[in-house]
Amino acid sequence: MDWIEGVSLADQREIAACRATLDSDAPEDYQSLSARLALHWSRNRSRRRPARIGIAGGQGAGKSTLSQLISDACKFFGLRVCVLGLDDFYLTKAERRALAVDIHPLLKTRGAPGTHDLGWCRRAVEGAGAPGRMELPRFDKGQDDRAETVWVEGPFDLVLLEGWCIGAAPVSDGALVNPVNELERIQDADGRWRKLVNERLGDEYAALWDILDEIVFLEVPGLDAVRRWRLKQEESRPQARRLDAEAVAAFVEFYERITCEMLERLPERADWVVSLSEDHSVEKLMGPKRDD
Repeated sequence: MDWIEGVSLADQREIAACRATLDSDAPEDYQSLSARLALHWSRNRSRRRPARIGIAGGQGAGKSTLSQLISDACKFFGLRVCVLGLDDFYLTKAERRALAVDIHPLLKTRGAPGTHDLGWCRRAVEGAGAPGRMELPRFDKGQDDRAETVWVEGPFDLVLLEGWCIGAAPVSDGALVNPVNELERIQDADGRWRKLVNERLGDEYAALWDILDEIVFLEVPGLDAVRRWRLKQEESRPQARRLDAEAVAAFVEFYERITCEMLERLPERADWVVSLSEDHSVEKLMGPKRDD
């Protein structure tokens, strides 16, 4: 794979050995990428606390697939990983309905900053290094509600927090003036919702990003790819609960502004940038020039 050029022959052998232990049905380039990242983190592990890694990227980019592969790859190098999905920390349906009544109707829809329980999420990220049991939520997107809680046993050597908006930064008030799509033009004509979302990005979300040690950004080719790949994900859901192309396009409008901002600005700030091709393969990997 061309994008893995520059890795030493010794490291390539370790990557290959690790790959042999991973799910053979997973995309081959994601297997290699996971092994490459796991090798890096195994060499840079801290005995003081777990490394905290954010996995960011648009809908359908493969964040969950990559996170699970990284977890499995880390086992090969002797690291125990806690995988956290930002989506699991969505507020309950009842909580979002209350926000819709009290603050803005668009907060009823999960996704945008302001619809997560970030307090719980931060406690999980910071608590993963401690021994003992830790309670985590699980969100059912088909029911659009929190389904259950599960317990995991610490301590962990590495924490992966995967989510679409990880690393996103607020923009100036002036950048919010013009709507970017029909959702903003019609349902947020006064700009109040996008201002609220932007403010949340600038405070508690920024504070969560600040405690992460590294961010891996899955750089999608653009919004068209997000719509295609998000629609593809619907195939794995029961027929009665699947969104069609029109519904997916409408749903992606909630994410459009921040996704486009991330594509423009996050490659400069992320520690690793994984550029994805239109066919979803890994085209290029940019990251640390050497392992310590």
